[in-house]
Amino acid sequence: MNVAKTLGTERHRALIALLVEKREASGLTQTELADKLGEYQSFVARLESGQRRVDVIEFLELARILNFDPLDALGRLAKE
Repeated sequence: MNVAKTLGTERHRALIALLVEKREASGLTQTELADKLGEYQSFVARLESGQRRVDVIEFLELARILNFDPLDALGRLAKE
């Protein structure tokens, strides 16, 4: 079984757009979000530029910090 590459796909771009939208709506900068994640700003920059995948645990932590429903967000992405 081959797993499809996900970086750069339409669905991956939609995920990144959603995360950027939620970060901006929360009023956080990349640096502030990184601090809340216990990461460097470059971690968030790589994530938001699409250079890095988001794993499930990171996604759930982002949803908690950015105050959005992860199941609703996944439902939106599944329809993309």
